[in-house]
Amino acid sequence: MNKLFHRAFIALFLLGVTLNQGQAQEVLTIQDAVQLSLDNYGAIRAKGFYAESSSMLADKAKRDYLPNLTLSAQQDYGTVNGIISPLWGFGGYGVASSGLPRSEQNWDAAFGASYVANVNWEVFSFGRAKSSIQTAEAVVDQDQKDLTQEIFQHQIKVSSAYLDGVAAHKLTVSFQKNMERAATFQQIVKVKARNGLIAGVDSSQADAEYSNAKIAYLKSLDRELEAENVLMNLLGVIDQEYILDTLFLGKIPHEFTADTSIFNHPILEWYRAKVNVNEQQTAYFRTFNYPSIALIGIVQTRASGFGPTYNVDNTDFSHSYWDGINPTRSNYLLGVGLTWNLSQILRTSKQVQSQKFISEALLEEYRQADQRIRLQGDLSDKKLQNALESVKEAPIQVTAASQAYQRQLALYENGLTDLVNVTQAFYLLIRAETDEAIATNNVWQALLFKAAAAGDFSLFEDQL
Repeated sequence: MNKLFHRAFIALFLLGVTLNQGQAQEVLTIQDAVQLSLDNYGAIRAKGFYAESSSMLADKAKRDYLPNLTLSAQQDYGTVNGIISPLWGFGGYGVASSGLPRSEQNWDAAFGASYVANVNWEVFSFGRAKSSIQTAEAVVDQDQKDLTQEIFQHQIKVSSAYLDGVAAHKLTVSFQKNMERAATFQQIVKVKARNGLIAGVDSSQADAEYSNAKIAYLKSLDRELEAENVLMNLLGVIDQEYILDTLFLGKIPHEFTADTSIFNHPILEWYRAKVNVNEQQTAYFRTFNYPSIALIGIVQTRASGFGPTYNVDNTDFSHSYWDGINPTRSNYLLGVGLTWNLSQILRTSKQVQSQKFISEALLEEYRQADQRIRLQGDLSDKKLQNALESVKEAPIQVTAASQAYQRQLALYENGLTDLVNVTQAFYLLIRAETDEAIATNNVWQALLFKAAAAGDFSLFEDQL
């Protein structure tokens, strides 16, 4: 009695664990899978950040046209001995003491200060600023198109992986059913062999058929696990298990009309955006052949602890900090300047020629992508037509194969046929059930393939 109670307790415990696992697994529809992947997949998130970065650089290019406003202030303490001599500050740095040359060295020191406001505005550069902005905006458009085509392709990848997972599950169920059928047949053969109604070799062959069916079932489980692993990778999740929804396989898509024009295909739009970026860069490089005109305005205020008669009266200076930094003299400067680097024309010409070759390369890539998508569209129509024909034939094949198997099994049980004929009918039934398990799935796969060729994911999504 205790032993029976112990077994019942274990059975109830295992049942509870199974139920808890079932509750932990969430049913994931194909629409939810696509959305989950768009929210979590690293490549899409990365390209979203690239697009945001390009947008910030475009704003920066617009602000580059603003005039440069520089404020500077310095306060120093030191001597002002001067000497008539040519000087050059290595690396652009050096001491500029502004006192007059003296006949001898002295170490009189005082505070001094300089305050400068400088406005420098490249007001006209023959379209260079405008081309820079247009190039930056073209890059924004390219990165946005890149994100759009990445999203589109990922939607296709996730949907395809989802359908593969569903197909793998359906096949596993089919092979499980086949294994159970083989087990039942094995028991029939063993009973007849023990009663001496058939030869013992039939029992061994039935054992082999059951083992074969079990191995096929285990291989199918492996394929299902691999398909689920691929899907989880595309979803961008690693610590969650889902149950795939198979209810949509109960219907067959019925609308397949797609826009025959592929001009707005996300992939082709991305290629055109790349061509546009190159063209804008070429136009920008050409602007370096022309000069630039700049306006400049400077206001400078200086202060010094040395008095105006210090050159004749060595006592006319002060060590006071305030006397040294209090402004006493100011100057302003307004000007216009033209800068033209003529040697830059030689460099720019080669850069423009390089851009032309890049443009030709991008156009070839665009033409190749256009050709590939058009061929894919023609192929998708044929695959969809064949898949629909297969759906019509699959139930007929299963019905016929099932009847043939039942007939051969009944004949075998009555000793009117041998095991070879039963096995042959058995294999025909397996093949028919396998074809039926994936027939509807193939229609959805073909429709997804057509949506990929048309560049319109809604063609597939609207049928779910």
